[in-house]
Amino acid sequence: MTCVIGTDEAGYGPNLGPLVIAATVWRVPAAQPVSSLPAQLASVHVDSGRAADPIIGDSKQLYRPGGGLSLLERGVLAALALLDGPAQDRRTWRALLARLDPARVAALASMPWHASYDCDLPAAATDQAIAAAQACCARALDAAGIALIDLRARVVFPAEYNAQVAACGSKGTALSLWTLELVRELLSDVNDPMVVIQCDKHGGRNRYGALLQHVFAPAWVDVCEESREQSVYRWGPPAARIEARFAAQGERFLPTALASMAAKYLRELAMQAFNAYWVSRLPGLQPTAGYPTDARRFHAAIRPLQQQLNIPDTLIWRTR
Repeated sequence: MTCVIGTDEAGYGPNLGPLVIAATVWRVPAAQPVSSLPAQLASVHVDSGRAADPIIGDSKQLYRPGGGLSLLERGVLAALALLDGPAQDRRTWRALLARLDPARVAALASMPWHASYDCDLPAAATDQAIAAAQACCARALDAAGIALIDLRARVVFPAEYNAQVAACGSKGTALSLWTLELVRELLSDVNDPMVVIQCDKHGGRNRYGALLQHVFAPAWVDVCEESREQSVYRWGPPAARIEARFAAQGERFLPTALASMAAKYLRELAMQAFNAYWVSRLPGLQPTAGYPTDARRFHAAIRPLQQQLNIPDTLIWRTR
């Protein structure tokens, strides 16, 4: 068998809220040539019967501000139900975070909007829609001969984000390092002889060899291709080869699409907590998605109260 890992992020551009990186792990028949896997998995569609709202697809298609979380939530919770069963202990936001990024739960205590916040899940989709989506996913993946193995995330809150970006010198480099470190953690549980890692491009970067070498040392990383369309690298012995691909428009690829959905879902739930905290204390304040222009409006509006509450800017504002 061949292991395929897909990654993507949500929240790279905003000044408010976390950056969230997610990764999905899949297993496909070893008979498939490694070079054909991206095209093969891009052709696997987990549809709902309506082209406008696939169960697993481009997160930008499934979620738009003001449009509600239901389609995004339906697919993510259906995928988790495929992995773990419909366990009730994950039916809250905090339990979901503990499942996807357990190391980050302790960080919630330092942020007043997260310290005691929780909400029941699903927040928008119905249990019936999630169960139907789970059944549809199971049929589609079985027909394609592939299996979903894991789903994990890395949630980077503003204080950690600012420190790492300052240390790296750029947010693109920081994003790449967080992504590859998440992949490295997932690889520790992978025993398949061949691995393909599919990532979306990070901030327009075309060269990832030095970062791969840093994260996966002492393996020697071979540069196979570096272009605007995609960058491809390989390392490891012939019997246990790892290939990493960084491609534009990665959400066409099933593993990356689900990673994108999970990252966006976690970020939107975190932003709901952030907005609820400030809006409840400042009646009339309009919520924010955290993107630069509106983030400045929101940041200016909360600043007097923020100062009264002695909340440092490092917990709120992402400097890049």
